[in-house]
Amino acid sequence: MMRTRAMASMRTILTPLAASLLIALAGCSKEAPSKASASAETDKQRTATDIKPKEEAAEADHQEDGEDHEESEGVATTVSMDAAAMQAAGIRVQALAPSAIGGQLRAPGEVLDNAYGTTLITPRVAALVVRRHAKLGDEVRGGAPLATLASVEVSDAQAELRIAEQEWRRVSALGTEAVSGRRIGEARIAVDRARAKSQAYGLPGTSSGSVNGQFTLSAPHAGRITEDDFVVGERIEPGRALYRLVDESTVWVDARLPPGRVPDLKPGAEATIVAGGERITGKVLRTSHRTSESTRNAVVRIEVPNENDRLHGGDFVDVYLDAGSGDTSRLSVPTTALVQMQGDTVVFRQNTASALEAVSVRTGAVVGDVTTIEEGLKPGDRVVVEGAFAVKASMLKSQLGEGHGH
Repeated sequence: MMRTRAMASMRTILTPLAASLLIALAGCSKEAPSKASASAETDKQRTATDIKPKEEAAEADHQEDGEDHEESEGVATTVSMDAAAMQAAGIRVQALAPSAIGGQLRAPGEVLDNAYGTTLITPRVAALVVRRHAKLGDEVRGGAPLATLASVEVSDAQAELRIAEQEWRRVSALGTEAVSGRRIGEARIAVDRARAKSQAYGLPGTSSGSVNGQFTLSAPHAGRITEDDFVVGERIEPGRALYRLVDESTVWVDARLPPGRVPDLKPGAEATIVAGGERITGKVLRTSHRTSESTRNAVVRIEVPNENDRLHGGDFVDVYLDAGSGDTSRLSVPTTALVQMQGDTVVFRQNTASALEAVSVRTGAVVGDVTTIEEGLKPGDRVVVEGAFAVKASMLKSQLGEGHGH
């Protein structure tokens, strides 16, 4: 009994102690993770703070490297040269000022057949080619036979004309005493109609005594056959050209000029054509009143005598025209001051830092040794007028040395 009471008394004492111990242990366990978490967060912030400037610096370096690399891959458009270097390279700079431009105007030209001396030889009725009398490249005289053809319609027309002429001769011989005036009039009209039909087919106005339907196409004027596209036995429809006959004693040359220079030229003005080293004098026929939408050029047509058959359709020549009195002032540079860079026409201009920079320009007419400038430069600009190719070579050299040396 006493033993039982002692054990109960001990349990009563131990129970509060155990509860207190458990509470203390729980508080310690909560405080420890909190301290650990706080310590870890602090270390993480310190690490991020240390790493971020390094990453930003690396990214900045990478961007600068990328920009330097991209810049090195671009094309150099400026070059710095001191006065001594420019003098040694033969480079001369001059300020631009508007000036009156006179002398000869040079333009590219293309030789064309004289359309007024060109004839297409074609039948007026469907027919078969029976015989060829001339071939490509032949020079023929006026009236020379070119080709013989045959047609059923022509045969009918020949027969009608022959019958009408016979009837007309008969009633004419009888006279008004034997034949009525109306009958004579009808016979006359029948002859006229048959002749008109024959002439419409390209036949002579009188019957030849044959009704086989054959007829011959002849050259209406002297010239050279420049086209010949048919074979014997082929059926040719009306309007299809058998031959192209060209009188080559004179040709046309179409010169292409900037529209601003065309009004200075008048019909009848003298022009010089240079082909194969030979100079031929011609005259301006007309100037164009329309500018080409594709080339932005206007056309000046020139008539040129073609002695010794020196010019042929399709040839390209140089044309020199009188540029007029030069009353209008324009900006211009020597033609040798223009160079090509990356597909653009450029002039080298000296900037405020005395460096030479490439400036894209739009050029106009070429007059003598100078070229007019329409866009890209203004009065007072200092540009390279001598030694432009030396400047271009220096730019290319600088580009190769800087852009591809890494």
